[in-house]
Amino acid sequence: MTTVSPPSPGLQVRRVERRDLPAVHRIEQSVFPQPWPAGAFEQYIGRPGFLVADDGRVVGYIVADVVEAHGRPLGHVKDLAVRADRRREGIASGLLSRALDIMSGQASTAKLEVRAGNNGALDLYRRHGFSFRRRLSGYYADGEDALVLVRSL
Repeated sequence: MTTVSPPSPGLQVRRVERRDLPAVHRIEQSVFPQPWPAGAFEQYIGRPGFLVADDGRVVGYIVADVVEAHGRPLGHVKDLAVRADRRREGIASGLLSRALDIMSGQASTAKLEVRAGNNGALDLYRRHGFSFRRRLSGYYADGEDALVLVRSL
């Protein structure tokens, strides 16, 4: 695996709290063309892989958990975003590293889906050891394909 950037100095990666949800949703809306609805985050409160990056305010988040796949636990990175003005500081890398560590205690493999054209995210995931598994044609509502990436934990 390639070396990954450490998170920004003064940044805390911690479990999400209910009071963080409005900030998480604002970031979600600003980053994704088809954002999750605000209520979608509620179901992940209290789960170990729902984390925020906080430097006095929420600047990024990750939603990751372990699901059953073919009778075996599988880590799944569901959502990851960082405020546009805080990108390239290692925040996404720090969130992803922490979530992968959490999932590694429960699963031996992790997967995620990413837009085929999201080169920044693809680079991040490759630096964290993810590799291409398959393409999902027309996965997103706007017709863009998703790439399924996997890695061992």
